[in-house]
Amino acid sequence: MDLKLLFMSTLFGIICCSSAQQEGNECIKANALSCGQCIQVGAKCGWCTDTEFLKQGEPTSARCDELESLKKRGCDKIENPHGSQRILKNKAVTNRKKGAEKLRPEDITQIQPQKLSLNLRSGEPQNIKLRFKRAEDYPIDLYYLMDLSYSMKDDLENVKNLGTSLMKEMSKITSDFRIGFGSFVEKTVMPYISTTPAKLLNPCTGDQNCTSPFSYKNVLKLTSNGQQFNSLVGQQQISGNLDSPEGGFDAIMQVAVCGFAGDGKLGGIVLPNDGKCHLENNMYTMSHYYDYPSIAHLVQKLSENNIQTIFAVTEEFQPVYKELKNLIPKSAVGTLSANSSNVINLIVDAYNSLSSEVILENSKLPEGVTITYQSRCKNGVVNEGENGRKCSNISIGDEVSFNINITAQGCPKQGKPESIKIKPLGFTEEVEILLNFICECECHKHGIKNSDMCHNGNGTFECGACRCNKGRVGRQCECRKDEVSTEDLDKNCRKDNGTDICSNNGECVCGTCECKKRDNPEERYSGKFCECDNFNCDRSNNKLCGGHGRCECRVCICDANYTGSACDCSLDTSTCLASNKQICNGRGNCECGTCRCTDPKFQGPTCEICPTCPGVCTEHKECVQCRAFGTGEKKDTCERDCSYFNLIKVKDRDKLPQPVQAFPLMHCKERDANDCWFYYTYAVNNTEKEVHVVDALECPAGPDIIPIVAGVVTGIVLIGLALLLIWKLLMIIHDRREFAKFEKEKMNAKWDTGENPIYKSAVTTVINPKYEGK
Repeated sequence: MDLKLLFMSTLFGIICCSSAQQEGNECIKANALSCGQCIQVGAKCGWCTDTEFLKQGEPTSARCDELESLKKRGCDKIENPHGSQRILKNKAVTNRKKGAEKLRPEDITQIQPQKLSLNLRSGEPQNIKLRFKRAEDYPIDLYYLMDLSYSMKDDLENVKNLGTSLMKEMSKITSDFRIGFGSFVEKTVMPYISTTPAKLLNPCTGDQNCTSPFSYKNVLKLTSNGQQFNSLVGQQQISGNLDSPEGGFDAIMQVAVCGFAGDGKLGGIVLPNDGKCHLENNMYTMSHYYDYPSIAHLVQKLSENNIQTIFAVTEEFQPVYKELKNLIPKSAVGTLSANSSNVINLIVDAYNSLSSEVILENSKLPEGVTITYQSRCKNGVVNEGENGRKCSNISIGDEVSFNINITAQGCPKQGKPESIKIKPLGFTEEVEILLNFICECECHKHGIKNSDMCHNGNGTFECGACRCNKGRVGRQCECRKDEVSTEDLDKNCRKDNGTDICSNNGECVCGTCECKKRDNPEERYSGKFCECDNFNCDRSNNKLCGGHGRCECRVCICDANYTGSACDCSLDTSTCLASNKQICNGRGNCECGTCRCTDPKFQGPTCEICPTCPGVCTEHKECVQCRAFGTGEKKDTCERDCSYFNLIKVKDRDKLPQPVQAFPLMHCKERDANDCWFYYTYAVNNTEKEVHVVDALECPAGPDIIPIVAGVVTGIVLIGLALLLIWKLLMIIHDRREFAKFEKEKMNAKWDTGENPIYKSAVTTVINPKYEGK
């Protein structure tokens, strides 16, 4: 179970590593004659075991139908087995820590559960859940496979000390690490090498001393001794060859099938590689006998032996090996330096890349079995389809899960249990799944062989019907196959001694009509002479029996509260109740659940709508305003409150509809908050409410501001001037009156001219005593 690494180095190097309802009713179309045949058709199919279930003329196969259809047809005894599953081995995943007690590889568990048993019913998927947890300190085996052709001379020097260095580096990943070594050159035939005696001894040119060519040689089996690796690799010598592809595929195949221990036709080798181990004294001895293995063959053997492949190639050969990587699952491509100096980093990086991805694969599936995967990876990532097989970027200790659906279609020919295995690529752990197929019903176990119910014991009575013995036919196995159709028996299949056998709707089998089936499996013929059917009844609203009954022998059998030839007349009056709890608002009659209004002014489903009654315009004003013009009190709730009528806009008032006798309407004229008028009509056409509205508002013309302002200003000025003039005139009149009064009083006054005795002059004369009169 340990992780095994196969390392192969070449000029365009290879590094390999590995780790330890169809259309219609499919049930009826199947013509199943037994319960076992019925349940193999699909998961929706059931078998009616009620002995009285079939109507006259219906064949035994009519017992097989979809579950809901059987219930509708009145069957209460239905055989419908279901699949199941049981976990047989469920060892918990290992929580091993680095440095803990060393476990044997077989004691380490990364996938859970390990063994299950499934009982599969045809068409019914069984879902199983697998857990995968990447274990810490997982054992690793590395097998270093190196190309020793002359082109790898420089690389060999760098590899001679690889053992101890790689042991030191890998100890950071695991404490359980082993390393091995092998080498290859090419097939030892022309044209891959020169077969001249001298070149067979020393294929190199000049003074170069090279070892004889060989195909593949195992130098060192897996060991934990790095010094031994260095010692044996140091003893290796370069060889030579002529062919550029070299013998890498032969070497990989031997490493894979020997347990670590093409163009072959150019050399006359035509036998395909047999995929077996051919080592003698650690040397591959059949390279001249078998062709190179194909890529598909390599993929098969690498998978069988849990090997993951990494190709380490120089930059020159990257495109070729990236294409090869796409053909080999769990493989990687790394870039190798010219002298392989980066080989340790390449191995570590490749190991981390491959071990961080888990890919599930399954063994070959039995015939009729399918499998689908769904992965639930880190960070909630869910993958389906082919990507559902894998999860990437898994760190040590991470846990992911896989939901796997396994479905069987029918039963295997042998009917025996099968098994499949699911495993993560590159690991030896696997999940074994035992598959048991449900091919018969439970009632089959209680069948009565040679039962008297099957015409004198000519069949086995099981699951409510006869399963006829070989050579017998008929519903009760009453006829031999060679006497199925005779003139005497056909007479029993003619109604009223007519000429039509089974009304041309069936076949006469053993003197009994077995009605034929329609393309639509829901439609059936029945009756002694197949004279009845369940699809030729009256229809209403394009529904058989109005959807309120069932068709029996071309006559509708109506459900409760329905009547009429097409069950289209409801006897329920609740749909006619108006809001005042009166039938049709007291203005009509309830006929077949619908009001017929007797008052022509009233309309609607309950005769409550009166388009021409007062108040209609005011009632609908706000809704018309918001829907037509986006204004009004209901503009914010228009969609919620005003979707009860159909709005139709017209250009002008002449386009508004006019009243007719069949559909009375009301013409309305309303004014909005801006004093604009809008015009509309309201009518009820059958049950549809219609409003026609003129799409333009009629608003009064606005005032001319400039003349108004100018007039106001002029008026104010004129009034002011007039007031001033009046004031001035009044003042003049007042002054003249006062002056006249003054003059009159002056003339009438008689004044005394004597001096005022108390008068004193305002002038005082003072004589200067010094004045001499000059």
